[in-house]
Amino acid sequence: MPPTCHTNTKNHLLSGLPQDIFDHLWPSLNRESWSIGETVYNVGDPIDHVYFVEEGVASIVTIMANGATSEVGMIGSRGMVGVPVLLGESTSAQHVIVQIPGTALRMDTPLCKAAFDRYPAFHTLVLRFIGAFLNLSAQTAACNRLHSARQRCARWLLMASDHIHSDTMPMTQEFLSSMLGVRRTGVTAIAGDLQRSGLIQYHHGSITIIDRHGLEAAACECYALDQGPFRRLL
Repeated sequence: MPPTCHTNTKNHLLSGLPQDIFDHLWPSLNRESWSIGETVYNVGDPIDHVYFVEEGVASIVTIMANGATSEVGMIGSRGMVGVPVLLGESTSAQHVIVQIPGTALRMDTPLCKAAFDRYPAFHTLVLRFIGAFLNLSAQTAACNRLHSARQRCARWLLMASDHIHSDTMPMTQEFLSSMLGVRRTGVTAIAGDLQRSGLIQYHHGSITIIDRHGLEAAACECYALDQGPFRRLL
């Protein structure tokens, strides 16, 4: 049976499934709300549930011994959180937090594993997502090493906006600092520069992209490359 678009979920992985498989999985999914800054997994936590993001964004964050943090990946409605458990892991190796509030469909890990093993269509979609995510993570690693904080900030804002399909995002400079691995003073200077350039507007804990084309020009080449993996996935 060919894939169909399921109107009762906004998650692209689930909506790409054949109807009969989706109907089988649907009773096992429980929708829950995510608030900004909420912890999904701490390092070492058992992965008892996986989450299919519908709205909002989850961040995969690496924490160093001195407490410094840097985001190594973001997951929105085109993916799921907790995929390492389908690859043989039982605990989380990273800190996963809610970057932008929204909703996700929670599924017990044993049920997800069973579906992953039973349904080739589900298995294939998840593996394609993992491949796309790994490509983006590799691009982020190179980006963090080779591009300026201003370019990386522009890329990050564009990616977050794409995930939630909105130009306005709830965001503090402190949170942005921890995602980019840049000092708070550095983020303040970058945000001020982007605002003076008419690219964004920062106001009371939210950032709005004013000039998307201008922000794309300010971003590094990585943003254009980011689009390929998930276009192929979808």
